[in-house]
Amino acid sequence: MADEVAELQLFVDIVKAGNLSAAARALNSSPAAMSRGLGALESRLGVRLVTRTSRTFELTEEGHLFYERCERIVAEIAEAEAEASSQGKTVKGKLRIGAPVGIGRRLVAPLVAQFVEKYPGVQIHLYLSDSGLDVVDDGLDIALRVGLPTDASVMAKKILSTRRIVCASPSYLKRHGVPRRPEDLQQHNCIRLVRGRRVMDAWLFQENGKRFEVTVSGNLTTTGGLVIHDWVKSGRGIGLKAVWDVQPDLEAGTIIECLKDFWCEQIDLFAICVNRQHLFPRIRIFLDYISSTLPEMVQRECRSCLPESSPAGAQTGAKSRISGKVGLAKR
Repeated sequence: MADEVAELQLFVDIVKAGNLSAAARALNSSPAAMSRGLGALESRLGVRLVTRTSRTFELTEEGHLFYERCERIVAEIAEAEAEASSQGKTVKGKLRIGAPVGIGRRLVAPLVAQFVEKYPGVQIHLYLSDSGLDVVDDGLDIALRVGLPTDASVMAKKILSTRRIVCASPSYLKRHGVPRRPEDLQQHNCIRLVRGRRVMDAWLFQENGKRFEVTVSGNLTTTGGLVIHDWVKSGRGIGLKAVWDVQPDLEAGTIIECLKDFWCEQIDLFAICVNRQHLFPRIRIFLDYISSTLPEMVQRECRSCLPESSPAGAQTGAKSRISGKVGLAKR
């Protein structure tokens, strides 16, 4: 195994150097030795990784894919050795964190900034996307996402729970009236979220323990949750939003909750990471940090988030709004 790791390291060094001669100079070796090492790796894999002549040195398609994996593997080995040598006392290294745009920008980003103040040896790259980030496909260490993934190779920790609400601006409700029942939404301009090629136009409600959907329509759709927030706040239509995204506007009265007597759905925010027997200290410590600080932050500002405010007959499973320190569960 040591030989295979050395081959991966050599390949990464050669690609970063740009050619065999430059790699030889950087490693205090010879171009011939570099060529033999690269040839041995290609022979073992049974594939050509590099197209090389006296003037050119270019990765093949297979070489590009292999290099991307190798670079990350080599970096993780180096980080693991550094952390092990310091017995895990020094939290350092790179963290790739993904989160939905709304909660990521308003809540996660400040916590990330506080975390690197506390642990200056950690470098964090925060990715924000509403497309449902995946730790494996998107190359993340931790992905904060709504709902559990189906991938059995990951672990999940529930960080927060809240509910979705139908909401609109006072100006919109003044012009178009307040919906009294979910069916009234069919007469309103409903702003809908798009996921992939699917328009999320079936809004879920519950009354007296019975769940039902209302199909809504409107002239505005978007893939961005923040855009829906902005359109709702500016009076463009009625939206369906998580309370944690719009809580400051609910408190300020710039967005009004509609249909309070009809329970929508509880949503859970999970922290997802790759299922490893031993998590890097920086990943484990960040998970502990965000699972305690994020619920505290939301609880301080959020007074109407509680699923306990659900109407009679709503799901009893929606009792706990904030759920931190529940441990990592294998999927």
